[in-house]
Amino acid sequence: MQFFQTNDALKPNGHYSQAIEHNGTVYCSGILPFDRTTGAFVNGDIVTQCKVVFQNLEAILQASGTSKERVIKTTVYIPDIGLWGQVDALYSDFFGGHKPCRSIVPTNTLHYNSNIEMEVVAVR
Repeated sequence: MQFFQTNDALKPNGHYSQAIEHNGTVYCSGILPFDRTTGAFVNGDIVTQCKVVFQNLEAILQASGTSKERVIKTTVYIPDIGLWGQVDALYSDFFGGHKPCRSIVPTNTLHYNSNIEMEVVAVR
C-alpha cells in the first residue's frame, strides 16, 4: 500500500488518509467542502460546495498519480434527496463524457451540516 497526502487539499482532521493506492487502485476518503488553502469549512449552497469538493478531489487524485478520467466508482452523500438533480448536473459538468459508476446516498445530516460528501475509487 502507498499512502498519499497533498497540501493542495484539506489535511485529514481525524484518523484516516486522503488516499491509499493498492495494486493500481486508488481509494479516496470522503471529501467535504473545506477550502484547501484556509482550512475553513465552505458554507453555501450545493453549487458552491460541489465545486470545492471537486477541486479537492482533483488535487488528491493528482497527488495519487491519477485523474478524474480514471475514476471508476463514486459514492456521493447528500442530506436531502431534493438536491439530486443539481448534484447530477454539477457531477456531469465535472466529469464530462466520463461516466464512472455512482451511488448517491441521501442521509439525514452530514458533518458540519454539509450539502455533500464524496468518496471515489480510481485506477492509476
